[in-house]
Amino acid sequence: VASISGAILAVCSCTVLPLFSGIYKRGAGLGPAIAFLYSGPAINVLAIIMTARILGWQLGLARAIGAVGFSIVIGLLMHFIFLKEEHQRQANGEFRPGETKEPRSLIKNILYFFSMVAVLVFANWGKPQGNQVVWALIYHYKWWLTGFFLISLFLMLWKWFKKDELKDWLGATGVFALQILPLLLGGVLVSGFLLGRVGHEGIIPSRIVTNLVGGNSFFANFFASIVAAFMYFATLTEVPILQGLIGSGMGKGPALALLLAGPALSLPSMFVLRSIIGTKKTVVYVSLVVVMSTITGMLFGWL
Repeated sequence: VASISGAILAVCSCTVLPLFSGIYKRGAGLGPAIAFLYSGPAINVLAIIMTARILGWQLGLARAIGAVGFSIVIGLLMHFIFLKEEHQRQANGEFRPGETKEPRSLIKNILYFFSMVAVLVFANWGKPQGNQVVWALIYHYKWWLTGFFLISLFLMLWKWFKKDELKDWLGATGVFALQILPLLLGGVLVSGFLLGRVGHEGIIPSRIVTNLVGGNSFFANFFASIVAAFMYFATLTEVPILQGLIGSGMGKGPALALLLAGPALSLPSMFVLRSIIGTKKTVVYVSLVVVMSTITGMLFGWL
């Protein structure tokens, strides 16, 4: 469930962190929580479709299969590697699953989460290219749709939530904001300074990166994974970045390695993740993503 839950989200490696922290602290095991952490930014439907349409169906399919497989394997490995720590966490009573009675029915929770996701999706709906009637129609009415779901969300909060719940929600939001924003801004500044963004060079010129990731060697795939892991990708921005790199000679193996490592990791997210699960678990998680991205990229490059 955790490995495919990211399909309905449109989040980046940083915006998924409050969700991850919430489910982890409320009792989710480390394995499922990590699977969700990876799958959230890696396999959202919009990103997969955009990858297939712009970069080719082979790369889109490989990304979808690889991301789901990664989330399962990495989640299982994290669970078994830190099994002792997880047992200790349960013994210390850091969470008590099952003791809190859910105040709303499942259908109400589904509608509530769907409204929040709909606001996020439609508010960020981009202008389609070409003759795409349906997408263009949605884009034309995007703010009407956003407003409808936003009003629906407020009505649900007013009707279905108690004042104490809303107070706790706002309090948790403030805590997460204070925890994440300083690290996020600092990390974005560092990664942008070093690697730049689309159309703008950083300290490390893009031509050097392109020369390093041509072909399908181990080094090319490993380098693509490392650079992608530390670079910050906002939601869906990895596709145009990769389109430019492929046009400059990047191999298809390193391209997949970047797609598998980039959206799920970034320097800002590493800082924040360390504050949630600790240095050791963060290092292991990042290492697993980089190593598996490298190997998968090489295998894809040989096909």
